[in-house]
Amino acid sequence: MKEIYEEAQSQAPTPAFINYLSKMKGQGQSPLKVNTKDILTSLIGGFITIISLLLLTSITSSTWLMASFGATCVLAYSAWNAPLSQPRNIIGGHFITSLIGMCMLHWFGNSPWIIGLAVGLAIATMMLTKTTHPPAGANPIIIITGNYGWDFLWSPVLIGALIIVLIALIINNLRHNRAYPTFWY
Repeated sequence: MKEIYEEAQSQAPTPAFINYLSKMKGQGQSPLKVNTKDILTSLIGGFITIISLLLLTSITSSTWLMASFGATCVLAYSAWNAPLSQPRNIIGGHFITSLIGMCMLHWFGNSPWIIGLAVGLAIATMMLTKTTHPPAGANPIIIITGNYGWDFLWSPVLIGALIIVLIALIINNLRHNRAYPTFWY
């Protein structure tokens, strides 16, 4: 009987492991607030931005839209004052991560290991350059799996990010209580 007790004790979770798991329970309820004007601004801003990029695509027969731009719109309009939503982060984050994806694709190919490494390098580089923009983390995946050429860096990546910032400047500053951006560099 003593052996069974000792074996059960040795298999019991350690206090450090229990402490680690307790961090995952959260700290309460969401601090996010719902405001009708913010919802409408975000709806209009996202709509105008994506429609503008799609219209440019149809007029020029070049690609102006990529999936990560939808997520950028979420930040640019619903979290417009967050550091990760500022022009430096939108433009720099999209360009840097796309450049990393492009280099990894053209130097090493498109294996799963390269995609994973490219995303990791993109995150680290955004942090080092203070251009962290979460939607841009998808760009290496988009570029490597799509096997895009170097011109993809200019359109849609760089020009598309500039268009998003331009429209966000206009839409966000129409509201008297918003001043976008909170910083440029």
